[in-house]
Amino acid sequence: GAQRARLAQTIKAQEDEMPITAEQFLNIAMSFEAVTQKPHFDRIAFSVHRTFATIAADQKSANLLLTPEQQEGRCAIEPTIFTPVPNKWGAQGWTVFTFANADELTARAALQDAWNNSHKRKK
Repeated sequence: GAQRARLAQTIKAQEDEMPITAEQFLNIAMSFEAVTQKPHFDRIAFSVHRTFATIAADQKSANLLLTPEQQEGRCAIEPTIFTPVPNKWGAQGWTVFTFANADELTARAALQDAWNNSHKRKK
C-alpha cells in the first residue's frame, strides 16, 4: 500500500529529472566553487585552473574532463550517457556526456569528478 505508493512517487520524481537540459547542466557546472564560463570555439567552456567541461553548440551534449579510469568505468556502466571523445582528447579521458539519456544526479556526479580533475596538475 503506502510503501508501494512512495516507491512509485520516487520513480516518478526520477523520471521527471530526465532528460537533463543544457541549461540545467550549465547551472550545475556554475554551482561549483571558482568556476568561470567562457566561449570555446562554438562551445561554452567551464574552467577553474583548466577547462573541465564544455557544452556543445547544439546543446545536446557536453564534453567532460575525466581520467581515463573514470571514463572507462562510466562508459562501461552507462554507455548511453558516456562515450569517449573520438580523437586524441578522448584517449586522455575527455568524455562525451549525452543529455537526452541522463538525469541531474548523474550530471552532478560527473561534473564533480571533472571539476576535481581540473585541480590536478597535468603530467
